[in-house]
This record gives sequence, C-alpha cells and structure tokens, in this order.
Amino acid sequence: MSLAVIILTFNEEPHIARALASVAEVASELFVVDSFSTDRTVELARAHGATVVQHPFVNYARQFQWALDNLPITASWVMRLDADEVIEPDLANRLRDELPALPDGVVGVTLKLKVIFHNRWIRHGGRYPLLLLRIWRRGRGRIEDRWMDEHIILSGGRTVTFDGGFADHNLKDLSFFTDKHNKYATREAIDVINQRRHLFRRDVELVGEEGSRQAAVTRWIKERVYNRIPYQIGASAYFLYRVVFRLGFLDGKEGILYHCLQGFWYRLLVGAKVDELERALAGIQDPAAMRAEIRRLTGFALDP
Repeated sequence: MSLAVIILTFNEEPHIARALASVAEVASELFVVDSFSTDRTVELARAHGATVVQHPFVNYARQFQWALDNLPITASWVMRLDADEVIEPDLANRLRDELPALPDGVVGVTLKLKVIFHNRWIRHGGRYPLLLLRIWRRGRGRIEDRWMDEHIILSGGRTVTFDGGFADHNLKDLSFFTDKHNKYATREAIDVINQRRHLFRRDVELVGEEGSRQAAVTRWIKERVYNRIPYQIGASAYFLYRVVFRLGFLDGKEGILYHCLQGFWYRLLVGAKVDELERALAGIQDPAAMRAEIRRLTGFALDP
C-alpha cells in the first residue's frame, strides 16, 4: 500500500485516535494538520503515529489545499478523512487488496458514507449512501475553493466506487452539533450571496465530467432551484420530502431529530442568514465595501 491519509483537526480529542486507528493498517503516511488545538488532539495524534503540523485555519477548503501543497507526501494515493469519520474493517481490507491493483486510467475512488447520529445509522431520508470522492492519485486532485460544501476535483482520468463501511460518527453532544451547523449556515450564506453578487472568485468546476455526479446534481438543484424559493417554503418542503417521500420516519426518534435539525432547522437558518446579509448589503454598490460589511457581520475575511 502507498496511501497518505490527511486529517484536519481542532480539538478532536474524542475522535482522533479512533480515526487514525481505523486507517492504521492501510495508510503508509498519516498527516494531521491541526489548527492549534487546546485539548489532547496533538498528543494523541502523535501517539498514533501521525506527523502533526500546525497551520492557521481560514476555512476547510483553504486548509486542505494548503496541506496538499505543503505536506511531504510521497505516497501514490491520497485520502481525505475527517476526524470524526471511521474506515471500517471491510473497507480497509478492500483498500489494501484492490487499491494498488487499479489500472492507470483510474485516478479517484468514491466511497459510500453513512451517517451515525445518536448511535443510530440514518439509512433513509436520502442520506445513504452519500457518495464522496475521498481517494485520488497524488497530483490528480485539488479541493474546490469554496466557503462551504467543498469537494475534490480530479483531472486526467475516471473514478470507481468501493463498497464498504465508511461512517461519519461524531461523538460530541447536541450543543456541538447545533453550534457547528450554525457556523456552517454562515458559510453557506456567504456562498449564496456570492452566487448572487459575484464578490469573489467562484469555483464551479464540480459540474464538469470529472466531478462527483451526485454532488454536482445536488448543487445544481440547490443553486438553480432551491435558492430561488422563499426559504420558509423551501425548508418546510425539503423536510417533508426527506421524512415522508424518502421515508425518513423509518429512522426512528433519532432519525426524526436528525432530519428535523439537519433537514429543516439548518436549511431555515441558512435562508434567514442570507436574508440578514442581503438587508445589510442593501444600498451598498462597491464590491469591496460589501466584502468589508460581510467581514464585519460574520468575522470571515473574503478575498476579492
């Protein structure tokens, strides 16, 4: 195996050892890019064999691209893994056995992510499988420069999909979940404002043939249809779609809570934040002044 695994961290003490252990048998290189954690993340990462480097965090896309550009990666393949994700043994075995044998024309591997919420696998509501391009040949992938919903962009080849257990299983509490999604909502609102007002360069290559098809279709629907509907109607309709038409109610009480928070409350919050930013920008014509106002309101510095 010749596989480098990259994990971005900030205060991931509950997760980092589990994530690193899940890829210990398949990774030839383990890298953790930490944003100056104040807990035991760095200590645990080093104890599990990872090379740890520190770098200030702007957003996920910038941080991960910095890692691709600056880490001493020598492996033939690169893998993106979040700290709260786990590669299960069946997928680890497949990576070990089949990844080295892939033909040269294959430059990326898509995995099937399952979400675990309150220790329950969310199987319905359109949440499984989430197809994510997470492994690619070194030098053939980059990450989209976006504030939210960033994906890996490939060049020069095709992808295959590997079956096997790949889980997003965050162990933190609901306060963390809602705080994280509140921050996500701000970032997504910035992307929506930029889609409308063209305040900084927009990375749109995902819609190309080499992008993830599922992610590209989802983004097209969101940007061309959903974002043009009043958010109060859109969030309500999306929640009903997930819970009723995509059978989300079969995920039990944990699933109802998850679909309500992630499929309704979060979408409602994004829409409300977009409206809030639009009101603040009303009457401002200069793009630089708009970016400055967004920075004042959100704390995020936007590049032109």
